[in-house]
Amino acid sequence: MALLMEPGAEPLTESEQADLAGIAAIKESAAREYKEQGNQFVRMGRRHYAAAVSCYTKAIAQMEPLSSLDASAAADASVLFANRAHVNILLGNHRRALDDAEQAIRLSPSSVKAYYRAVKAALALDLLTDAASFCRKGLEQDPPNEEFKKLLSEVDSKLREQDRQRAKVAQAIAKAKDLAAAMGKRGVKLGKAAYQELTGVKKPVLDEQGVLHWPVLLLYPEGGFGKPLSRSEVLRYLLEGNVDSKALPDSLLDGEDEEHDSTKCTTVTSTDSSSKWIKVKEGKTLQEVLQDKGYIVPAIPVFFVVSRKSTFYKDFKAGNWSLP
Repeated sequence: MALLMEPGAEPLTESEQADLAGIAAIKESAAREYKEQGNQFVRMGRRHYAAAVSCYTKAIAQMEPLSSLDASAAADASVLFANRAHVNILLGNHRRALDDAEQAIRLSPSSVKAYYRAVKAALALDLLTDAASFCRKGLEQDPPNEEFKKLLSEVDSKLREQDRQRAKVAQAIAKAKDLAAAMGKRGVKLGKAAYQELTGVKKPVLDEQGVLHWPVLLLYPEGGFGKPLSRSEVLRYLLEGNVDSKALPDSLLDGEDEEHDSTKCTTVTSTDSSSKWIKVKEGKTLQEVLQDKGYIVPAIPVFFVVSRKSTFYKDFKAGNWSLP
Protein backbone atom coordinates (compact mmCIF):
# COMPACT_ATOMS: atom_id res chain seq x y z
CA MET A 1 0.00 0.00 0.00
CA ALA A 2 1.16 3.55 -0.78
CA LEU A 3 0.40 4.64 2.78
CA LEU A 4 3.14 2.32 4.05
CA MET A 5 5.80 3.50 1.59
CA GLU A 6 8.98 5.16 2.85
CA PRO A 7 9.22 8.93 2.21
CA GLY A 8 10.78 9.56 -1.21
CA ALA A 9 10.29 5.98 -2.37
CA GLU A 10 8.99 5.41 -5.90
CA PRO A 11 5.77 3.40 -6.38
CA LEU A 12 6.67 0.04 -7.88
CA THR A 13 3.30 -1.55 -8.47
CA GLU A 14 0.18 -0.38 -10.21
CA SER A 15 -1.62 -0.60 -6.88
CA GLU A 16 0.86 1.76 -5.25
CA GLN A 17 0.62 4.15 -8.19
CA ALA A 18 -3.16 4.12 -7.95
CA ASP A 19 -3.02 4.74 -4.20
CA LEU A 20 -0.71 7.72 -4.68
CA ALA A 21 -2.92 9.16 -7.39
CA GLY A 22 -5.93 8.82 -5.11
CA ILE A 23 -4.14 10.52 -2.22
CA ALA A 24 -3.06 13.36 -4.53
CA ALA A 25 -6.63 13.79 -5.75
CA ILE A 26 -7.95 13.94 -2.18
CA LYS A 27 -5.34 16.55 -1.20
CA GLU A 28 -6.05 18.59 -4.33
CA SER A 29 -9.78 18.53 -3.59
CA ALA A 30 -9.16 19.54 0.04
CA ALA A 31 -6.92 22.40 -1.09
CA ARG A 32 -9.62 23.71 -3.44
CA GLU A 33 -12.22 23.47 -0.69
CA TYR A 34 -10.05 25.34 1.83
CA LYS A 35 -9.30 27.98 -0.81
CA GLU A 36 -13.00 28.57 -1.49
CA GLN A 37 -13.71 28.78 2.23
CA GLY A 38 -10.93 31.35 2.58
CA ASN A 39 -12.34 33.41 -0.29
CA GLN A 40 -15.76 33.31 1.33
CA PHE A 41 -14.37 34.52 4.67
CA VAL A 42 -12.64 37.44 2.92
CA ARG A 43 -15.94 38.48 1.34
CA MET A 44 -17.58 38.36 4.78
CA GLY A 45 -15.43 41.21 6.09
CA ARG A 46 -12.67 42.04 8.52
CA ARG A 47 -14.00 40.01 11.44
CA HIS A 48 -13.42 36.88 9.35
CA TYR A 49 -9.96 37.69 7.98
CA ALA A 50 -8.18 35.53 10.55
CA ALA A 51 -10.35 32.57 9.53
CA ALA A 52 -9.49 33.26 5.89
CA VAL A 53 -5.76 33.14 6.70
CA SER A 54 -6.30 29.83 8.49
CA CYS A 55 -8.10 28.37 5.46
CA TYR A 56 -5.39 29.44 3.03
CA THR A 57 -2.76 27.99 5.36
CA LYS A 58 -4.59 24.64 5.44
CA ALA A 59 -4.89 24.70 1.65
CA ILE A 60 -1.15 25.30 1.29
CA ALA A 61 -0.44 22.40 3.67
CA GLN A 62 -2.33 20.07 1.32
CA MET A 63 0.10 20.93 -1.50
CA GLU A 64 3.35 20.39 0.36
CA PRO A 65 6.13 19.65 -0.30
CA LEU A 66 6.15 22.64 -2.64
CA SER A 67 9.42 21.60 -4.27
CA SER A 68 7.76 18.54 -5.79
CA LEU A 69 4.91 20.42 -7.53
CA ASP A 70 4.61 20.45 -11.29
CA ALA A 71 4.08 23.76 -13.12
CA SER A 72 0.29 23.61 -12.93
CA ALA A 73 0.21 22.76 -9.22
CA ALA A 74 2.86 25.39 -8.50
CA ALA A 75 0.66 28.02 -10.17
CA ASP A 76 -2.24 26.92 -7.94
CA ALA A 77 -0.05 27.15 -4.85
CA SER A 78 1.12 30.60 -5.97
CA VAL A 79 -2.49 31.80 -5.95
CA LEU A 80 -2.91 30.55 -2.38
CA PHE A 81 0.17 32.43 -1.19
CA ALA A 82 -0.94 35.56 -3.05
CA ASN A 83 -4.39 35.31 -1.47
CA ARG A 84 -2.93 34.91 2.00
CA ALA A 85 -0.62 37.87 1.33
CA HIS A 86 -3.68 39.95 0.43
CA VAL A 87 -5.41 39.15 3.73
CA ASN A 88 -2.24 39.78 5.72
CA ILE A 89 -2.02 43.22 4.09
CA LEU A 90 -5.60 43.89 5.14
CA LEU A 91 -4.70 42.81 8.69
CA GLY A 92 -1.57 44.96 8.74
CA ASN A 93 0.76 41.95 8.87
CA HIS A 94 2.98 43.43 6.17
CA ARG A 95 6.12 41.38 6.82
CA ARG A 96 4.13 38.14 6.57
CA ALA A 97 2.40 39.50 3.49
CA LEU A 98 5.73 40.23 1.81
CA ASP A 99 7.04 36.74 2.64
CA ASP A 100 3.89 35.19 1.13
CA ALA A 101 4.07 37.39 -1.97
CA GLU A 102 7.72 36.47 -2.56
CA GLN A 103 6.87 32.77 -2.20
CA ALA A 104 4.04 33.23 -4.69
CA ILE A 105 6.51 34.80 -7.14
CA ARG A 106 8.97 31.93 -6.71
CA LEU A 107 6.22 29.43 -7.47
CA SER A 108 4.93 31.42 -10.45
CA PRO A 109 7.29 34.16 -11.73
CA SER A 110 4.62 35.37 -14.17
CA SER A 111 1.97 36.02 -11.47
CA VAL A 112 0.92 39.67 -11.78
CA LYS A 113 -1.16 39.36 -8.63
CA ALA A 114 1.87 38.19 -6.64
CA TYR A 115 3.96 41.18 -7.78
CA TYR A 116 1.13 43.55 -6.87
CA ARG A 117 0.87 42.10 -3.36
CA ALA A 118 4.66 42.34 -3.00
CA VAL A 119 4.62 46.03 -4.00
CA LYS A 120 1.89 46.88 -1.49
CA ALA A 121 3.61 45.03 1.35
CA ALA A 122 7.03 46.51 0.57
CA LEU A 123 5.56 50.02 0.44
CA ALA A 124 3.92 49.53 3.83
CA LEU A 125 7.30 48.42 5.23
CA ASP A 126 8.99 51.43 3.60
CA LEU A 127 11.18 49.09 1.54
CA LEU A 128 11.12 51.48 -1.37
CA THR A 129 13.91 49.92 -3.44
CA ASP A 130 12.22 46.51 -3.21
CA ALA A 131 8.85 48.05 -4.05
CA ALA A 132 10.30 49.69 -7.17
CA SER A 133 11.85 46.38 -8.24
CA PHE A 134 8.55 44.51 -7.83
CA CYS A 135 6.76 47.25 -9.80
CA ARG A 136 9.15 46.95 -12.73
CA LYS A 137 8.95 43.15 -12.74
CA GLY A 138 5.17 43.38 -12.65
CA LEU A 139 5.24 45.72 -15.64
CA GLU A 140 7.45 43.23 -17.48
CA GLN A 141 4.63 40.71 -17.11
CA ASP A 142 1.85 43.22 -17.87
CA PRO A 143 3.24 46.36 -19.60
CA PRO A 144 -0.13 48.19 -19.98
CA ASN A 145 -0.99 47.79 -16.28
CA GLU A 146 -1.91 51.31 -15.11
CA GLU A 147 -1.91 50.35 -11.44
CA PHE A 148 1.73 49.31 -11.60
CA LYS A 149 2.60 52.53 -13.42
CA LYS A 150 0.86 54.58 -10.74
CA LEU A 151 2.58 52.66 -7.95
CA LEU A 152 5.98 53.01 -9.61
CA SER A 153 5.49 56.77 -9.89
CA GLU A 154 4.59 56.90 -6.19
CA VAL A 155 7.61 54.82 -5.22
CA ASP A 156 10.00 56.89 -7.35
CA SER A 157 8.66 60.07 -5.75
CA LYS A 158 9.24 58.63 -2.26
CA LEU A 159 12.73 57.49 -3.24
CA ARG A 160 13.63 61.01 -4.37
CA GLU A 161 12.30 62.45 -1.11
CA GLN A 162 14.23 59.80 0.84
CA ASP A 163 17.42 60.77 -1.00
CA ARG A 164 16.79 64.44 -0.17
CA GLN A 165 16.27 63.65 3.50
CA ARG A 166 19.42 61.52 3.63
CA ALA A 167 21.39 64.35 2.03
CA LYS A 168 20.03 66.80 4.62
CA VAL A 169 20.94 64.45 7.47
CA ALA A 170 24.42 63.90 6.05
CA GLN A 171 24.89 67.66 5.71
CA ALA A 172 23.70 68.24 9.29
CA ILE A 173 26.08 65.56 10.59
CA ALA A 174 28.97 67.08 8.65
CA LYS A 175 28.19 70.55 10.05
CA ALA A 176 27.96 69.15 13.58
CA LYS A 177 31.35 67.46 13.19
CA ASP A 178 32.90 70.66 11.85
CA LEU A 179 31.39 72.63 14.74
CA ALA A 180 32.68 70.14 17.30
CA ALA A 181 36.14 70.25 15.71
CA ALA A 182 36.12 74.07 15.75
CA MET A 183 35.20 74.12 19.45
CA GLY A 184 37.86 71.56 20.26
CA LYS A 185 40.45 73.60 18.39
CA ARG A 186 39.45 76.70 20.36
CA GLY A 187 39.50 74.84 23.67
CA VAL A 188 35.76 75.32 24.35
CA LYS A 189 34.02 72.72 26.52
CA LEU A 190 30.26 72.28 26.22
CA GLY A 191 27.97 70.92 28.92
CA LYS A 192 24.27 70.37 29.47
CA ALA A 193 22.05 73.14 28.09
CA ALA A 194 20.56 75.67 30.52
CA TYR A 195 17.55 78.01 30.23
CA GLN A 196 16.24 76.32 27.11
CA GLU A 197 12.84 77.86 27.79
CA LEU A 198 14.53 81.17 26.91
CA THR A 199 17.06 80.07 24.32
CA GLY A 200 14.98 77.51 22.44
CA VAL A 201 17.14 75.59 20.00
CA LYS A 202 19.68 78.34 19.42
CA LYS A 203 23.23 77.08 19.06
CA PRO A 204 26.64 78.27 17.85
CA VAL A 205 27.18 78.38 14.10
CA LEU A 206 30.39 77.90 12.12
CA ASP A 207 30.26 79.95 8.92
CA GLU A 208 31.95 79.18 5.61
CA GLN A 209 34.98 81.26 6.57
CA GLY A 210 35.52 79.20 9.72
CA VAL A 211 34.28 81.96 12.04
CA LEU A 212 32.38 80.71 15.08
CA HIS A 213 29.25 82.74 15.90
CA TRP A 214 27.77 82.40 19.40
CA PRO A 215 24.29 83.33 20.59
CA VAL A 216 24.52 84.80 24.09
CA LEU A 217 21.82 84.93 26.78
CA LEU A 218 21.94 88.05 29.02
CA LEU A 219 19.72 87.95 32.12
CA TYR A 220 18.92 90.90 34.39
CA PRO A 221 17.70 89.58 37.78
CA GLU A 222 17.16 93.05 39.30
CA GLY A 223 14.29 94.08 37.08
CA GLY A 224 13.22 90.84 35.43
CA PHE A 225 14.33 89.29 32.19
CA GLY A 226 12.68 91.99 30.10
CA LYS A 227 14.55 95.01 31.47
CA PRO A 228 15.21 97.56 28.69
CA LEU A 229 18.82 98.51 27.91
CA SER A 230 20.32 101.80 26.79
CA ARG A 231 21.99 101.88 23.37
CA SER A 232 25.39 102.15 24.98
CA GLU A 233 24.76 99.03 27.07
CA VAL A 234 23.61 97.04 24.06
CA LEU A 235 26.71 98.07 22.12
CA ARG A 236 28.99 97.44 25.07
CA TYR A 237 27.74 93.89 25.60
CA LEU A 238 27.36 92.85 21.98
CA LEU A 239 30.42 94.53 20.45
CA GLU A 240 32.88 94.16 23.30
CA GLY A 241 35.97 92.30 22.19
CA ASN A 242 34.89 92.35 18.54
CA VAL A 243 34.73 96.06 17.61
CA ASP A 244 36.99 98.90 18.74
CA SER A 245 34.64 101.26 20.62
CA LYS A 246 36.90 104.20 19.72
CA ALA A 247 36.07 103.63 16.08
CA LEU A 248 32.32 104.01 16.70
CA PRO A 249 30.53 107.34 16.13
CA ASP A 250 30.04 109.40 19.29
CA SER A 251 26.30 109.46 18.63
CA LEU A 252 26.14 105.73 19.34
CA LEU A 253 27.95 105.93 22.67
CA ASP A 254 26.25 108.90 24.28
CA GLY A 255 23.76 108.55 27.10
CA GLU A 256 25.99 106.69 29.56
CA ASP A 257 24.22 106.17 32.87
CA GLU A 258 24.90 104.65 36.27
CA GLU A 259 23.63 101.25 35.14
CA HIS A 260 26.70 101.08 32.94
CA ASP A 261 28.78 100.31 36.03
CA SER A 262 27.85 96.66 36.12
CA THR A 263 29.28 93.23 36.65
CA LYS A 264 28.68 90.04 34.71
CA CYS A 265 28.27 86.63 36.26
CA THR A 266 27.99 83.52 34.16
CA THR A 267 26.54 80.14 35.04
CA VAL A 268 29.10 77.47 34.18
CA THR A 269 30.00 73.95 35.17
CA SER A 270 33.48 73.49 36.55
CA THR A 271 35.75 70.65 35.56
CA ASP A 272 34.79 68.71 38.68
CA SER A 273 31.17 68.59 37.35
CA SER A 274 29.81 70.95 40.04
CA SER A 275 27.68 73.86 38.87
CA LYS A 276 28.65 77.26 40.23
CA TRP A 277 28.66 81.01 39.54
CA ILE A 278 31.72 82.66 38.03
CA LYS A 279 32.35 86.39 38.09
CA VAL A 280 33.47 87.60 34.67
CA LYS A 281 35.45 90.79 34.23
CA GLU A 282 33.92 93.21 31.78
CA GLY A 283 37.23 93.67 30.04
CA LYS A 284 37.28 90.05 28.90
CA THR A 285 36.13 89.17 25.43
CA LEU A 286 33.64 86.39 24.86
CA GLN A 287 36.38 84.27 23.33
CA GLU A 288 38.52 84.61 26.45
CA VAL A 289 35.62 83.58 28.67
CA LEU A 290 34.76 80.55 26.55
CA GLN A 291 38.36 79.36 26.38
CA ASP A 292 38.90 79.33 30.16
CA LYS A 293 40.05 75.78 30.95
CA GLY A 294 38.00 75.69 34.14
CA TYR A 295 34.68 76.38 32.44
CA ILE A 296 32.15 74.11 30.80
CA VAL A 297 29.68 76.24 28.85
CA PRO A 298 25.97 75.27 29.20
CA ALA A 299 25.39 74.92 25.42
CA ILE A 300 25.43 78.70 24.92
CA PRO A 301 26.98 81.38 27.18
CA VAL A 302 24.59 82.62 29.89
CA PHE A 303 25.41 85.87 31.74
CA PHE A 304 23.62 87.53 34.66
CA VAL A 305 24.16 91.30 34.61
CA VAL A 306 23.94 93.16 37.94
CA SER A 307 24.74 96.79 38.80
CA ARG A 308 27.45 97.11 41.45
CA LYS A 309 25.76 100.31 42.69
CA SER A 310 22.47 98.61 43.53
CA THR A 311 21.47 97.24 46.93
CA PHE A 312 20.49 94.04 45.14
CA TYR A 313 24.13 93.43 44.22
CA LYS A 314 25.03 92.84 47.89
CA ASP A 315 22.34 90.18 48.23
CA PHE A 316 23.32 88.69 44.89
CA LYS A 317 27.00 88.50 45.83
CA ALA A 318 26.21 87.08 49.27
CA GLY A 319 24.15 84.31 47.71
CA ASN A 320 20.88 85.56 49.19
CA TRP A 321 19.14 85.21 45.85
CA SER A 322 18.02 82.24 43.83
CA LEU A 323 16.68 81.71 40.35
CA PRO A 324 12.93 82.29 39.96
